Amino acid sequence: MRRFFFTFLKTLLFFSLWVVGILICSIPGVEEPPYIREYAATLRLWWELTPLFATLLASMVMLVWVEKKKLRINLFRSPARDVGLGLSLGIIWIGVALLAWGIGDNLRSGSMESIPLFSVWLLAVLVNVIMQEWFVRGYLFQLIRKNGNTPVAIAITTLLFTGMHGGAFEAGIIPVINIVTMSIFVSLLLLYTGNLLAPIIAHFIWNAVGGLVTGTVSLAEDYPSLWNWTVSGSPLQSGGIAKLEGSIMVLVLNLLLITWMSWLLTSKIRRTGTITPSTI
Repeated sequence: MRRFFFTFLKTLLFFSLWVVGILICSIPGVEEPPYIREYAATLRLWWELTPLFATLLASMVMLVWVEKKKLRINLFRSPARDVGLGLSLGIIWIGVALLAWGIGDNLRSGSMESIPLFSVWLLAVLVNVIMQEWFVRGYLFQLIRKNGNTPVAIAITTLLFTGMHGGAFEAGIIPVINIVTMSIFVSLLLLYTGNLLAPIIAHFIWNAVGGLVTGTVSLAEDYPSLWNWTVSGSPLQSGGIAKLEGSIMVLVLNLLLITWMSWLLTSKIRRTGTITPSTI
């Protein structure tokens, strides 16, 4: 009970520090600095950087002054392996999802659009993904895992990740389940690699290709896309207003990825006797 109480207090403190960071970034003149707001791409990048700043601020305060460096967040362990694994899984994830999404229906692609400052938009997507992964599967994941257990850490952070994608609740039950299973898959990837790099890359590939390239993944409303792919047919397959992330095909794919990643983790536990060191 005492452990639960202190974990709750630390979680509350983390969120309080995060809110302080957000409030600092909301000061007039800081929220939309001159020159930056002249371009939609640079303004969006700035809006993605500010919550990342708040997340890093809260994490560093908790890790250094509260945890006394007894918890650690590893960005990478084996960079070449982690980059390769993240890229491979990300490409397979979005590639198979897009192929399955169009099976049996008329998959249509609109004309290609020109996106000024495309590289800046791409960087904004990357920053957003880093913020999400660090916020959900960084300090909070480690804290809950240390004072509870791994399944509880996955469950609580998945609830948080799902809450961060509140628009899915308006689209129906399948989009919500897809967000849940996406989070579980990425959490298992985190446990398998012991660091955040592979999850960030896989998540980034999903958002970049699905959001900026094909327009099949919902990002913030001001994000453009090179194409706007649509598919006709049953909303269960097409995803309806949620597009790709509302499709039953994505749910099947996520479950297959969860099963495969669970098998890899089980094999690793049998081989090494543990999932990862005490700190990820």
